[in-house]
Amino acid sequence: METAELTKFKDFKYIRPDLEVFAERFGLLLKEFQIAGSGKEQYEALKKINEVRKDFDTMRSIASIRYTIDTEDKFYNSEHEYFDNAGPVYSGFRKQLYAALLESEYADELKEHTGNELFEIAKRYMKTYSPEIIEDLKLENRLATEYVRLIASAKITFEGEERNIAGMAPFLESMNREVRKNASETKWKFFEDNEESFDRIYDELVKVRTSIAKKLGYENFIQLAYDRMDRSGYYPEDIAKFRDSVKTFIVPVNERGREIKKKQLGLDKLYYYDSGFDFKDGNPDPKGPPEWIVEKAKKMYEDLSEETGKFINIMIDDELMDLYNRKGKAAGGYCSYIPNYESPFIFANMNGTSHDIKVLTHEAGHAFQAYESRYFEMPEYVHPTLEACEIHSMSMEFITWPWMELFFEEDTDKFLYSHLVRALKFIPYGCTVDEFQHYVYTNPDATPKERKIKWREIENKYSPWTNYEGNDFLERGGFWFQQGHIFRRPFYYIDYCLAQICALQFWRKCNNDKDIAWEDYVRLCKAGGSKPFLELLDVAKIDSPFDRNVVKSIVEYVSEWLNNVEKEFELEN
Repeated sequence: METAELTKFKDFKYIRPDLEVFAERFGLLLKEFQIAGSGKEQYEALKKINEVRKDFDTMRSIASIRYTIDTEDKFYNSEHEYFDNAGPVYSGFRKQLYAALLESEYADELKEHTGNELFEIAKRYMKTYSPEIIEDLKLENRLATEYVRLIASAKITFEGEERNIAGMAPFLESMNREVRKNASETKWKFFEDNEESFDRIYDELVKVRTSIAKKLGYENFIQLAYDRMDRSGYYPEDIAKFRDSVKTFIVPVNERGREIKKKQLGLDKLYYYDSGFDFKDGNPDPKGPPEWIVEKAKKMYEDLSEETGKFINIMIDDELMDLYNRKGKAAGGYCSYIPNYESPFIFANMNGTSHDIKVLTHEAGHAFQAYESRYFEMPEYVHPTLEACEIHSMSMEFITWPWMELFFEEDTDKFLYSHLVRALKFIPYGCTVDEFQHYVYTNPDATPKERKIKWREIENKYSPWTNYEGNDFLERGGFWFQQGHIFRRPFYYIDYCLAQICALQFWRKCNNDKDIAWEDYVRLCKAGGSKPFLELLDVAKIDSPFDRNVVKSIVEYVSEWLNNVEKEFELEN
């Protein structure tokens, strides 16, 4: 299919792909690839195959976006189920293509057109798929979808109105401590009331993923998960060393920060319901509703650069964002990509808190990278692996700091401070999620109760001050139920931590020379997924987070900035 003329997202055409028709077209083109007499001829055949693949991926992406926009829409609910079942079958065609690619007698010539990374991706993918696991993959997809629906089904009555989980966020940041406490208890009661369902879904996910790994010849699911995510150049033991660096250098800084927070809030003790509240006179919130935020974002990105100006106007004019929280909408935020329209799409649940600005700039970082990489002929190169993807998003949060006054006005300094504090606070939490998953998939027969006990043990390692007093469910280890990545995208969480260390390096670059920082950032975005993670760091001219000294250095830099700001706050008070 030719690239579709860009129109508004609501007008993007959706037709359910017929797998039989796809198989016939794919088979003919694959044969054309295999009988080609040169690398150039194979490259031309490969481009045709990619067009067929993009047709399927376009429809899958549109269906997924429209489903998450309204999980109660019967038509797209059905289409989402269709792709849950069709996706594993489609993966088999991808394996056929990669097998032919790796068997090509013209590989060296072909690499001159495609680059080498496509062949490395193919090698890793070959280990992760077999027709034997198709039914298991379908089950895994259905269970992940069941989790999404369960979260989206939340109808929480609070202060006389029915709300979903995202709608509870403003109350969790209330200046009134009793409101924060009651809101937290009410939110977590939804998870406790559905504890049996969450436990069952996760237990079945762990079992089916372990079964898939065994059938593919893996010892357990862990290395399969790494291979699924196309990670290269590092292994679980490298991640373990990174977590140790976090424990050594970041946890003590966060512990000190907690003591400062107690002083700032005038409290003797901090409880779990105080975690989202940062300032005695109230958290910094954006000064207008979502429509107003988009207007300010337009100005911000037009000021930032010519590239981002064009980008934001396409996103707005073609309605490639759905930002407003409402009934039936899936939780969270994400960026998707629609190949035939060469269009990113941003999904969020704005709720009136500072997180609205964080999620917008974060997802805009993903979307801008896809926008800059949309011309790659190889679909594999439009996005890099996830730890590299999160550099684009998290760095954009910091690159846009000079424009935060547009959103927060007199509260800008408070936002910048809390943003940086929360960035550091997040990293040990991300490590908690990662270490927990390594435990779970090393011990797939652990009971739900044993998993919760282990979660609390690991949580105490990275956040030893956490106080759940008065909430039996959280004290028993149920906090992770709300972390959708654990259910839907296993091991996709440490990526945020690795990327945060990289993003903080971009922030330091911006403080030293914003023009050079921006050049490095755009160069990274344009590289897409044409290189593996560690090589992309070289493209961006930033250091590896696996280097213990890099973690130490950036934490020292952040700590110095925070110390200076804390002194200013003390003088003002």
